[in-house]
Amino acid sequence: MQDGILLAAVDLGSNSFRLEIGCLEHGQIRRVEYLKETVRQGGGLDEDRNLTQDAMQRGWDCLARFAERLAGFPAAHVRAVATQTLREARNREEFITRGSRILGFPIDVVSGPEEARLIYQGVARLLPQSDEKRLVVDIGGRSTELILGQQFTPGTVASYRVGSVAWSARYFADGSFTRHAFEAAEIAAKAVLDEAMDSYRRQTWDVAYGSSGTVGAVGSILAAAGGEEGVIRREGLDWLQDQLMRARHVDRLRLDGLKDDRKAVIGGGVSIVRAIFDLLDIERMTVAQGALRQGALYDLLDRDQPETDLRSATVRSLMHRFTVDHAHAERVAELACRLFREASPQGSERAARKLGWAACLHEIGCRISHSDYHHHGAYILDHTDAAGFALPELHHLGLLVLGHRGKVRKLEAANLADPVFALQLMCLRAAVALCHARRPPDVEGIHLQVEGRRCTVQSRTGWAAAYPQSAHLLREESDAWQKTPWEFVTELS
Repeated sequence: MQDGILLAAVDLGSNSFRLEIGCLEHGQIRRVEYLKETVRQGGGLDEDRNLTQDAMQRGWDCLARFAERLAGFPAAHVRAVATQTLREARNREEFITRGSRILGFPIDVVSGPEEARLIYQGVARLLPQSDEKRLVVDIGGRSTELILGQQFTPGTVASYRVGSVAWSARYFADGSFTRHAFEAAEIAAKAVLDEAMDSYRRQTWDVAYGSSGTVGAVGSILAAAGGEEGVIRREGLDWLQDQLMRARHVDRLRLDGLKDDRKAVIGGGVSIVRAIFDLLDIERMTVAQGALRQGALYDLLDRDQPETDLRSATVRSLMHRFTVDHAHAERVAELACRLFREASPQGSERAARKLGWAACLHEIGCRISHSDYHHHGAYILDHTDAAGFALPELHHLGLLVLGHRGKVRKLEAANLADPVFALQLMCLRAAVALCHARRPPDVEGIHLQVEGRRCTVQSRTGWAAAYPQSAHLLREESDAWQKTPWEFVTELS
């Protein structure tokens, strides 16, 4: 990516949707435009954890307005990230499918730890360079992330299901501010966050930073009341809680620095901040300028180059953790990617990289059991926290791992309708067949090409006679792809 390009991040939070557009200048991203809408989607989850139609419509309407601003942006320059509400929602696929179409870019639902990692990147990138040990606290609408890190490197990351929207709906539902409500909200928050006391104890960090809406709102109120700009202290929190209780109800609340769109969730937010100050023995918290959306912007830069893409390091870590045969996995990955590049159109480098990751992990399930290891591998990838990956990306890798052996028709028709996925799978299955002897295969003259929905594998003259088992396995692929929209043909001689 060259200086002067525009990058964009869309943060689909539980309380607000945000759009940040920045310009790349000498490795730094300068803000060009920032849009925020209070969607309060986190309050639209019903008792069955489904988003209501009204909540989804509010989100889609906001995304339509963002889409107008993002028209013309290349796909590689935009990252849309969804967090806790869409992690929880049982009907999230309905919202994401239509929302991605409206926005014009895919929406990635990220895990809690991955959200925490992106938050830390956003905060750290906007702070001066320092060796200080940092605690970063991000209180969102339905989750709170805690991160320990130094410079640009996050260490301990965690996400807890406690947030300003959820806590306000639960403990301040009628808008009343009472001492009993605040005490109940704080006790409940501490019960959820209690396990953080060991990992984030006071001795593990030098400076505490808070990011995003709740901390920013509290900081603004305290500064407007004469407090130090950009700083939250214990006595300020005590004063703020007293002001809320004096008002007695959200409709009577008048505080300089408090925006109207934050009033409905300020009670729950203040309760959580106070709980964290008590649990982690915080005396002073600095309001950070960076947040999730800035982290997503810088993550676009890292993803642009294979050598800086965190996901590659994560794949190596998973290979090590699950004792994958590295030599064999890399052999399969190299061949699968070679076949894919020969058959795919220009501009498919990112898809080739994802195919390589799936190939490296295709035997990850063997650590559980060799029987049906492809099923185990797919399950692992669907249920692991993997730094750098969004949940849909892990699911995509899992589908490739699941489909790399056995009948292809076990995969859903919607997956096989995607020509990129189908080609990735064909190349992976062909590479696994050719590497069956677990040694470097003779693949000189082996080529794979695609015309429409017909995939053809060809060999040099005499290859099939020299390697009859490899030829047999490739010919069996024709049967494996029956009853799918694709035809697999071998021309081996």
